[in-house]
Amino acid sequence: MADVLVFVESNTTGTGRLFAERARELGLVPYMICRDASRYPYLSELGIAFHECATDSQEAVLAACRSLAAEHALKGITSSSEYFISTAAGVADALGLPSENPAVLSAARDKRVQRRRFAACGVNSPEFRTASSAREAVVGAEALGLPVVVKPVDRSGSLGVRRCDTVEEVSRHAGQLLANLVDERGRPLPASVLVEAYLDGPEYSVEVLDGEMRAVTAKHLDQTRGFLEIGHDVPAPVDEATRALLIGSTRAALAALGLRWGAAHVELRMTQGRASVVEVNPRLAGGMIPQAIQAATGQDLIAELMALTAGLTPVRGPVHEGCAAIRFVVPDMDGEVRTVPDTTAALQLPGVVAAGLTARTGQRVTREGTFLDRLGHVIAGGDTAPQAADRADQAVKALSVELVPYRTKRAQP
Repeated sequence: MADVLVFVESNTTGTGRLFAERARELGLVPYMICRDASRYPYLSELGIAFHECATDSQEAVLAACRSLAAEHALKGITSSSEYFISTAAGVADALGLPSENPAVLSAARDKRVQRRRFAACGVNSPEFRTASSAREAVVGAEALGLPVVVKPVDRSGSLGVRRCDTVEEVSRHAGQLLANLVDERGRPLPASVLVEAYLDGPEYSVEVLDGEMRAVTAKHLDQTRGFLEIGHDVPAPVDEATRALLIGSTRAALAALGLRWGAAHVELRMTQGRASVVEVNPRLAGGMIPQAIQAATGQDLIAELMALTAGLTPVRGPVHEGCAAIRFVVPDMDGEVRTVPDTTAALQLPGVVAAGLTARTGQRVTREGTFLDRLGHVIAGGDTAPQAADRADQAVKALSVELVPYRTKRAQP
């Protein structure tokens, strides 16, 4: 009888594969429950068994897990996809397995609930309004004062998040969001958007595991279209006073939401000497941040989270003090990918510990200002933050993906 760790769906990029690999390293057998296994090529590459069902139904996932438990020892249930962490927690709770309270997770994933809890508990965060129509969004924006940020209440990866500088932009973007009835997974979207006061100032995130503040990350943003994260620095090169403010606001935000177990990725901005919480994500960070933390400090947050999920005592390896930087390959135009470079040149540069490309020849690229714009990444380490950043900047130049204007089909006579 195998000790099985169940994954409900997965990220299609980032940590999904790493979750399964770390589970195996812990002596567990990874097993996927998903709607469509073809979304995840790593399942066949790693020989991971799966069961297909309607994963938007907690009852269907629970039934699949009960069936699996008849033949194997289920040790834990989780997901690397933010969209399914509440479902995974609900099933784990029903089966008596380790998890955060599923009701707490569901509430924490709703950005409206976050804002209301923060306001009630005195947590520094942007002023906001909710809107169920473009007109309501404009009224909210006028009350808050332009510019504002208009965003969905239930998405991930900066999808649909826009800064709007005019009421026309507010109306247009809110209307577009409200016209979307389902997300990219086919799940129904709430008929509501958030309108928030825009916070100026540098952005950071605090990475949390089981109540411990593990790292403070500095973010590099491209805001020309949305809030595309184009790089990260670990640890953030900030003074102790700033670090204390960021961690203090993070603790307050987690307490307001009742989050006590598992991982959290808390995004904040420093504005006029205050750390304001942009949002709390009750999961590990995306954007290769866990890998950068491991490169900088030796902490393997993914392995620790997998152990925690399976009811095991996480084993920490030796921790060291270093720095790491991530830089993403992002296109400077819309078009079609003509050539994709080999990653060897980047990997041979000083300090580079990882490099990868997702771009494929012939791929059509339309920039949206979200994580989907990224075509690749590099991670570089160094003794200091400037050294790691410089190494990553040099390495990303070696991964230049050539794009050409879209080819148009010739009209048929």
